[in-house]
Amino acid sequence: MVEEERVNYQAALEIRQARKKAGLTQAELAREIGTTQSVIARLEGADYQGHTLKMLEHIAEALGRRVEIHLRPAARLGAHLYAP
Repeated sequence: MVEEERVNYQAALEIRQARKKAGLTQAELAREIGTTQSVIARLEGADYQGHTLKMLEHIAEALGRRVEIHLRPAARLGAHLYAP
């Protein structure tokens, strides 16, 4: 559950930072991708859990960016790294 919250927070942070760097308001970004300002506000909320790859791709395209996904090994609680 903590990992899911971290991912949601990171997605929201990335969207907000990229939008601001592009010099766009939430309303301007919303118009660019064909949605409403309230949808962008929700997507930028750290507690929002409905990020979809398709929506992230639309946002990235509008901001002149691309979506990258990285799968990394998960640390196991109580386990030593590389332990047999």
